[in-house]
Amino acid sequence: MVTLKQLAKELNVSISTVSKALNNSEEIGEETVKRVKELAALYNYKPNKVALSLKQNKTKTIGVIIPDILNHFLSKVLFSIEREATKHGYNIITCISNESLEKEKESLQLLANGSVDGFILSVAKETQVKNEIEHFKNTISNGLPIVMFDRVAHDVLCDKVIVDDFEATYHATKRMIGEKRNKIAFFSDIEDLSVGKLRERGYKKALEEIGNQAPLLLHLTNKDDPQKKIKQFFKKNKGIDGVIAADSSSGVIAINTAVNLGLKVPKDISVIGFSSKAVSNHSIPKLTTIRQHAKEIGASATQLLIQRMQNNGDEDVKTKIVKTSLVQTKSVKK
Repeated sequence: MVTLKQLAKELNVSISTVSKALNNSEEIGEETVKRVKELAALYNYKPNKVALSLKQNKTKTIGVIIPDILNHFLSKVLFSIEREATKHGYNIITCISNESLEKEKESLQLLANGSVDGFILSVAKETQVKNEIEHFKNTISNGLPIVMFDRVAHDVLCDKVIVDDFEATYHATKRMIGEKRNKIAFFSDIEDLSVGKLRERGYKKALEEIGNQAPLLLHLTNKDDPQKKIKQFFKKNKGIDGVIAADSSSGVIAINTAVNLGLKVPKDISVIGFSSKAVSNHSIPKLTTIRQHAKEIGASATQLLIQRMQNNGDEDVKTKIVKTSLVQTKSVKK
């Protein structure tokens, strides 16, 4: 394999000149850059990334840890992280925690051993339930910055990218109140997560302000059959005329169940949920969704991490709030 030294010798220039030319340094003239790149291409020269990272003490690699690769929202964020990282000359290594605290710890330890310059992650469900954060604090204290997105540990001093979960459900509930809905329910299978708690609070706050509706909550678990539980809930609580869904599928199931029970959507009942476009298509009418802008979240998290790594962490931590938007379909009244 050809080396920088061999390229420099054949071109009769210094090794430094070859290196700068390959990196498009403004210190090197256009003609020299062209000669260097042509010879490098001829010999199919590839830089030794391991040696380069040892010399610079940088890997130009970001570790990404997400709880669930099958979650459409998280996969879109991951896509955006990879795209933004590439734009800035970084690679990514992705680990899946599968909602496990131990797997999350193992992923941090594995990649913190010289493989990456920093982390972007969404906290595992078990981590949030047990409220364990020392592994995050230890990683940061060892000089590896972390940017958390969506599900975050509020007691960890690091940059974060979140959406306005509280405001989103607050305004969605207020919208239904404006439709004169008198019995609005809240469905969630993420009540143990930080985002689930915030969404439930937004719903409750909106009802509290009008004072004539009590919260009507259905919390689903992994062991539940959601279709069965939601159907039972409708039958037990006659007259539900509005549903706010905190997760990606409950809203779709709510619409399909309501229709099967003879209700007309949106004449008899309105439904709004946090969901992707792909999931919202699984009901007729399509689910009105609270859009979280996954691509913006991924890009923002990547930009925050790169900025912190380049500044060696010498700045205050930031929390960026990405505003959601309501994508209205025929599951609500116009």
